[in-house]
Amino acid sequence: MMRTWTPETAADLRKAMILRRKRIGRALRVTGVLLVVAAIGVGGYVGWLLWGTGLTTQREQARLRPQIEHVLNTKDPKNSPSVVKLPGDAVAVLVIPRIDLNMVVVEGTDTESLKKGPGHYTDSAYPWQDHGRVAIAGHRTTYLHPFYSLDKLRPGDPIILKTEYGTFRYSVTRTFIIAPSDGSVLDQTKAPTLVLTTCNPRYSAAQRLIVTADRVS
Repeated sequence: MMRTWTPETAADLRKAMILRRKRIGRALRVTGVLLVVAAIGVGGYVGWLLWGTGLTTQREQARLRPQIEHVLNTKDPKNSPSVVKLPGDAVAVLVIPRIDLNMVVVEGTDTESLKKGPGHYTDSAYPWQDHGRVAIAGHRTTYLHPFYSLDKLRPGDPIILKTEYGTFRYSVTRTFIIAPSDGSVLDQTKAPTLVLTTCNPRYSAAQRLIVTADRVS
């Protein structure tokens, strides 16, 4: 049966279209609000990762620095034990002039230790030993991102490690990229050397950025 078109029918159609547009408008506004809230949440989380986590590291560095500076260069390296620290304890002060880095290095590269600052690989050598490779890892984009600019280091750049058993100076020999599964950079050496490791590229753990250095004094 064909429907008869009347003014009342047209009015009902207009009302239905207006009501539909209002419903669509409400849905769009709700969706927009939800997207804004989600963006704020994601932005807040990213902000916390990039900057908020640094508050934890700042607090720990402030606590550790007086402890290590009080004993710098006070002991004879000939009398040093092979393992001297517990995970999270201060081991050295790492100074890299090229990137304006001056931070306390802690023992261990586990998650909790690296929240405090750069971490010394427990199976690697110590700076005061006459042989072996000192290995230090550090965050690149979180927890005060100590190794954020590690890629700026060039051959010949100085790196200094201050410890209770003396101050040791290194000269950068190489900067390069490896796969995360490549652990060869942690192999020990006959001469006293240093390796710094961090994630690459920034904000990703797809690779590892490596800096090696030889001890010069």
